[in-house]
Amino acid sequence: MIPIFDGHNDFLLRPLRDPQARDSLWKKGDGTGHIDLPRLKAGGMVGGMFAIFVPSPEDVVPHDIDRLMTCESYDIPLPPAITLSEAQSTALTMAGHLHALARGGTLTLCTQASQIEAAIRAGSIAAVMHMEGAEAIDPDLDVLHLFHQLGLRSLGPVWSRPTIFGHGVPFRFPGAPDTGPGLTEAGKRLVMACNELRILIDLSHLNAKGMEDVARPTDAPLVATHSNAHAITPSTRNLTDRQLHMIRDTGGMVGLNFATVFLRPDGQQNPDTGWEPLLRHLDHLITHLGEDHVGFGSDFDGAMIPSGIGDAAGLPNLIAALRRHGYDDALLAKLGATNWINTLRRTWGK
Repeated sequence: MIPIFDGHNDFLLRPLRDPQARDSLWKKGDGTGHIDLPRLKAGGMVGGMFAIFVPSPEDVVPHDIDRLMTCESYDIPLPPAITLSEAQSTALTMAGHLHALARGGTLTLCTQASQIEAAIRAGSIAAVMHMEGAEAIDPDLDVLHLFHQLGLRSLGPVWSRPTIFGHGVPFRFPGAPDTGPGLTEAGKRLVMACNELRILIDLSHLNAKGMEDVARPTDAPLVATHSNAHAITPSTRNLTDRQLHMIRDTGGMVGLNFATVFLRPDGQQNPDTGWEPLLRHLDHLITHLGEDHVGFGSDFDGAMIPSGIGDAAGLPNLIAALRRHGYDDALLAKLGATNWINTLRRTWGK
């Protein structure tokens, strides 16, 4: 079985919705979602980036998103910005859930690449605390330092909603990622602070100008934790070849997103998605980045994924499809975990 370290999951949303069920959701599962400990073990998933994501209030989210994403084209209205107080309360709660799972002994909260490797050897799930959208961070960045002390080692300045730090891309198909202004002055200060703290900056939801603003001052590898190739699926969320080359030139990497809307050439949310779109994206990413700079960024528990994978327990099906496609075990080992661990070591410095 190929060990898999995954660039992005949204498991922490589930105990956020049902805090009393947290330990059961993790240790046993409830038959829903994509991730729990038994399914991670069954699928060979040895760790990943656990996202702190503050969901928008249900009353401001369009109720027909699923229907819209089955249209030939769509442009999903973005929810309004989240206030700092709302975001901080939710983000701290989610960080608390991750720490509680670590206290339970089956998960290790890691801040160094060597800790990830040690956790994998010990049979513990290696978790990295990630923040998807920095709404919980104050303009003076004091809370950034607090979350760093809590273990935060990866951060995306935006999800898709606007923040005080910058602008994300809308969920639009077809569309290009050049959708508006980039980072604000506060966002540029956030990037510099993350560089100093060795916190990975995630590009996955930034627009084109925002990515340029991150690339200009940073001395760290450019990383998109869960993004695909715009040349295959022209979604605003996917990366153009120029962006891929920017990432390649810094020794960064991209985690392949399993969401069908970013895999399928027609941009459809449809689990009846075969292996061909996924293989085309992986081939394209490897061609433009090199085989040392590509991995997986599943978006488990945050998106509709192909039925051939289904959930974390279905990852061996993906590996089998890649073997049939001609990927040998050396390449599969890189895609599975080695590339992520090496990139995190280059970013964190240890």
